[in-house]
Amino acid sequence: MKQLIAILLVIGAIWGVRQLQLHWDQVKAKKLAEEGGAPASTPAVPAALPGLPPGLESSLQTAQKQGAAGLKNWLKAYRSYVTDPRLAAIELDYVVIVGASNIKEARQVFALVKQRTPTNSPVYPRIKQLEKNYQ
Repeated sequence: MKQLIAILLVIGAIWGVRQLQLHWDQVKAKKLAEEGGAPASTPAVPAALPGLPPGLESSLQTAQKQGAAGLKNWLKAYRSYVTDPRLAAIELDYVVIVGASNIKEARQVFALVKQRTPTNSPVYPRIKQLEKNYQ
């Protein structure tokens, strides 16, 4: 009987820790979205958008891992090979990353992306979502 109670206590503790972790993840995502960081839910999955040659995917992922400077250098080097809507999505990622350190540049890039993106674009919902932070 003691073993059964001990097993139930261990299972209860594991379940409680898991529930606490799920709640913490939700709070953290909500706080990040409110602060203008990465959106809690991205309307369009950038990898699914057309416009990026397959050979550039790995270099883009490397640049994203390097942060704002890496992504800026990648955009300078490969912008001419990438088309919208994927280019707009990548530039919006850059806006979010650089916005923490250089809001002026983030607003400039955001304005350019917003200006050239039509309302029927798959990235337009994300533009509307970020608009209040970068206008």
